[in-house]
Amino acid sequence: MATLTIGKTTVENGILLAPLEDVTELPFRVISKRLGADIVYTEFISSDGLVHDARRSLEKLQLADEERPVAIQIFGGDIEVMKEAALMAESAGPDFLDINCGCWVKNVVARNSGAALLKDIPAMAAMTKALVDTVKLPVTVKTRLGWDKNNIVIVDVAKQLEQAGASALTVHCRTRDMGHQGNADWSWIPKIKEAVSIPIILNGDVTAVEHVKEAFETTGCDAVMIGRGAIGNPFIFRRAKLYLATGVIPPEPCAEERVTILLQHLQLSINHKPERRAILEFRKFYGGYLRGLYNSAPVKQDIQQLLSFPEIEDRLHRYLEFLAERMDVLEHPTEDATT
Repeated sequence: MATLTIGKTTVENGILLAPLEDVTELPFRVISKRLGADIVYTEFISSDGLVHDARRSLEKLQLADEERPVAIQIFGGDIEVMKEAALMAESAGPDFLDINCGCWVKNVVARNSGAALLKDIPAMAAMTKALVDTVKLPVTVKTRLGWDKNNIVIVDVAKQLEQAGASALTVHCRTRDMGHQGNADWSWIPKIKEAVSIPIILNGDVTAVEHVKEAFETTGCDAVMIGRGAIGNPFIFRRAKLYLATGVIPPEPCAEERVTILLQHLQLSINHKPERRAILEFRKFYGGYLRGLYNSAPVKQDIQQLLSFPEIEDRLHRYLEFLAERMDVLEHPTEDATT
């Protein structure tokens, strides 16, 4: 059994929710926690935004007791600004802090942050040490294998981050130039494990419950982190845990449970921000929650146009009534699916 310990947090066969921009805000973290995620991470937060009191950055610091253990992830290229941001993040009361050294998008890399630090490992290590020395909480790092396939430096990165005091390292098993393309190369995880003693968390191409079991069994990782595979599908955490415990792949959630959790998630979002904004921003989740359900395409088209919770709730309940007349479809939601 794999054990992950970060500070006062210990989990067995840990399945973690990755930090995802515009996705892992507080409502989604709470839903993921309810459905079995062991540790959840905030969206990545700009250190410059925090220090300069940017509203969106400050909003991302909001935490809830229900989601613990929770980590706040920050990014930036200036050590002094990162130190100040780390203190602000610490004051929000997370269980630990995470440094984003893996974001591949151009506007982040252009500011010498995120995956740009893979081109300057001593700078990454120096930033890590500076934050370890600044805050009382454990500090972890999330990064990639390297800048490109000709510069896979992750083993050296792991060694230097361990020396800098990092409490754990999450590795997205792609290079920066790959973005989300190509296949994640999990074969590096055992090599990293041999080189360091800090926990190593595997990330990349974990989109099904079978992948979670395979990751633990083939790499020896200390925990598995799920990102895109959880969008609109927070059920993956509960199902993966059941699979690890029983060796039997659990069935997909039925339509009624999907709609119930969707509405709970939407209500949490409305409680978290103004209703119109919450509903507009929630539209990205409908496809995941309703994927594979019989005749769901017109339902998704309808609710994309609605701007109030009662209207959305009513349309989804009418859809469940429609499915209830076809109980075989309700009990086997992915058979003869029309999406």
